Amino acid sequence: MSEEKENKGSGQEQPDKGQFRGMKDKLPRKPGTPKSSFNFYWIYVILVVLLLGLSLLDFRGTPKETEFQQVTEWLKGNEIARIDIINKREAEIFLKPDALKKAVHKEVSVNRGPHYFYSIPDVGNFMLNIQQMQAEVAEKDKIIPKNKERYEWSDHLGWIIPFAIMILLWIFIMRRMSGGSSGPGQIFNIGKSKATLFDKATNVQITFNDVAGLDEAKVELKEIVDFLKTPKKYTALGAKIPKGALLVGPPGTGKTLLAKAVAGEAQVPFFSLSGSDFVEMFVGVGASRVRDLFKQAKEKAPCIIFIDEVDAIGRARGRSISQGANDERENTLNQLLTEMDGFGTNSGVIILAATNRADILDRALLRAGRFDRQIYVDMPDLIERKEIFKVHLRPLKLDTSVDVDFLAKQTPGFSGADIANICNEAALIAARRDKTVIGKQDFLDAVDRIVGGLEKRNKIVTTEEKRVIAFHESGHATVSWLVEHASPLVKVTIVPRGRSLGAAWYLPEERQITTTEQLFDEMCAALGGRAAEEIMFGKISTGALSDLEKITKQAYAMVVYYGLNEKIGNISFYDSSGQSEYTFQKPFSEKTAQVIDEEVSKLVEKAYKRTKEILSANKAKLIRLAEQLLEKEVIFKEDLEQIFGDRPFEKPVEKPKVNGEIKSALADIVLPKSDEKLLPGLNGDSKEKREESPEDVKEKDKDNPTLF
Repeated sequence: MSEEKENKGSGQEQPDKGQFRGMKDKLPRKPGTPKSSFNFYWIYVILVVLLLGLSLLDFRGTPKETEFQQVTEWLKGNEIARIDIINKREAEIFLKPDALKKAVHKEVSVNRGPHYFYSIPDVGNFMLNIQQMQAEVAEKDKIIPKNKERYEWSDHLGWIIPFAIMILLWIFIMRRMSGGSSGPGQIFNIGKSKATLFDKATNVQITFNDVAGLDEAKVELKEIVDFLKTPKKYTALGAKIPKGALLVGPPGTGKTLLAKAVAGEAQVPFFSLSGSDFVEMFVGVGASRVRDLFKQAKEKAPCIIFIDEVDAIGRARGRSISQGANDERENTLNQLLTEMDGFGTNSGVIILAATNRADILDRALLRAGRFDRQIYVDMPDLIERKEIFKVHLRPLKLDTSVDVDFLAKQTPGFSGADIANICNEAALIAARRDKTVIGKQDFLDAVDRIVGGLEKRNKIVTTEEKRVIAFHESGHATVSWLVEHASPLVKVTIVPRGRSLGAAWYLPEERQITTTEQLFDEMCAALGGRAAEEIMFGKISTGALSDLEKITKQAYAMVVYYGLNEKIGNISFYDSSGQSEYTFQKPFSEKTAQVIDEEVSKLVEKAYKRTKEILSANKAKLIRLAEQLLEKEVIFKEDLEQIFGDRPFEKPVEKPKVNGEIKSALADIVLPKSDEKLLPGLNGDSKEKREESPEDVKEKDKDNPTLF
């Protein structure tokens, strides 16, 4: 109330009520207006009750059944006023007023009739008997029965009631699917857009200041925002703003957050919805919602439309296994393509979309004129992780031992959503320990909790199993310490955690390309556990399942995808377009498949042989490390240095440099200042499962610890 008075007094422009047109939310009620409690379902109830009442209640009275002998007596006594034959089945008898007053008729109510009815076996015989009984009656006093046709409501209830129930059920489903809003008009809103509108009245508080890292993406999006605010700056040079921008990247990297920041910075109407909002069980609804969305957007131009998870409707056409199964989705995509860059014009309407499956999108959707720009939002590097940590650490009460640089180095391959989860998990762990501030150890425990799972110290493990686990993990640690290209070890534990009985944590090197030697050393380190079991006990166990899964995928990727095998040659069978998902055959012959299997097996066995040689040459140190692990349960890098000495392959850490061009580009585009308060827990999308590409296999193996 106070805000409304201030706006009226200052002469500021009031929000246009038209901006709520087509939206799910209603305009706010005026103060003092009583809330309507009327429910439209009562109308349906009243109609059903009226129909039943008309069929069950007879306002003419209730006639009583009689026999033909009584009818004969009434005719002889001239007491009948008239006789109506209904539907040739029943005779309704109306008595004269004098006859109703007789004692014999007191049980019959005095009304206009009919007073009695008689079931007629045969209409012809009944009419003949009436004529014979009135043979001596004067012509003016004779009663001539009249045939009448009558339709009662009860005769039709057998088909009316089921039909009415079906209609009411359909209305109920339509109301639910249209958002549950009251009013019969909502039944026909199923084809309306479900987009949420953000404008000046519903301002988004997130800005680019809340998005840590992602400097390259912010440069391109800031340019779009700047064009919406100062279009003359670009149109004076003859430039045209891009019609659309597609945010592509792994889950949790901040695509949706960037869209929220654009909504907060642009200060123009911002329509937000998901790709699945177009999908419905009824034919034609998806295309109808696309048309309605762009109709609303054109009315409020300049504006921005954001479609999250656009792959729900943007999947390439003609790839369905069953013919015609995706006609509805393809119709929705066709309508979207037409609206984005068809015969009509959408001046002032900019499309933003986000997906982590750009490889399966239709090529027509990605062409210039629709999504002119594809902005890749990658996993954050060391500097970007440091900036993300600063955002999420701001609202937390931290100890002096917490070092942001240390945390950024301990989380390679983590997305923005993962870092937000680590900060929140560290706060929960500190609260569980009744601490007033969050310390460094709380963050390390949070990383372990997220990567490996919760510790299970009460899990029953026999002494013999514990010894096997200790040598298994010691084998991983030994090989990774003694080969050049394996990731440096951080910690080894034999405490059960999550689904694993033991785990080894490594700090992978952040690199963009990987050589054959590096991949081979990583395979040797992964096989160290099984090789140690065979050397020490002369037998192997099922504990190496995750290790074998990892190296098998990595070996197949080296041979089939990366072309790192001499016999197969420089050939890659990887399909970046995703079309191989819909075929039932391999892109190579059976002979080539046999060669691939043989080469993968040779590669894995070669790595296993080398691993056994390394462990056999350092068997005494392996035993010493395992005994120490059995005693302490957790050992660190410093413990390995005491046993093996300094690692000979350590390289000096190079401090990464920030690209000067990016910093200068960010400085060139200056937007009006807004609320610079950083909001916690907003950097990154929610985690989602997606199909793995060869790059994902390598990245996944690099991020996860080697689990027993």
